Amino acid sequence: MSVHVRPLGDKDFFSWLGLFEGYSEFYESAVTDEKALQVWSWIIDKNHPLVGAVAVDDEGTFVGLAHYRPVPQTLSATTGLYLDDLFVAADARGAGVGRAIIDFVKRYAADHNLSPVRLITGADNATAQILYDQVGTRTDWVTYEIAV
Repeated sequence: MSVHVRPLGDKDFFSWLGLFEGYSEFYESAVTDEKALQVWSWIIDKNHPLVGAVAVDDEGTFVGLAHYRPVPQTLSATTGLYLDDLFVAADARGAGVGRAIIDFVKRYAADHNLSPVRLITGADNATAQILYDQVGTRTDWVTYEIAV
């Protein structure tokens, strides 16, 4: 399977939505219309930092997505890129889609002078970690969440 990765566009909502629902289901998070529309509005708003990309196969089917945003790196006084979401449709996994998306995000970061690219994944997502261990360095940082 060959794929082309490109930025999400205004007319991509319904195809993106199918992938976003798959991503949400994978992480056991319910998708409501309100949630999907809110995330989509961030992606297409040129004044919002969140942007997205999609991997499209030869038939024009959306097979993967990524959402990412610039993040200030205070200790280096630079700006990095945070890869918030990376998802590949189940029937497209193992075909290089995830790596193609990461390569696209890395080019975006380089083109915008954003470094490093950081991401997290579920501790039990061993399949994704195989790819991430190949393209990046596992850090010593531990992630916490504080409920508000």
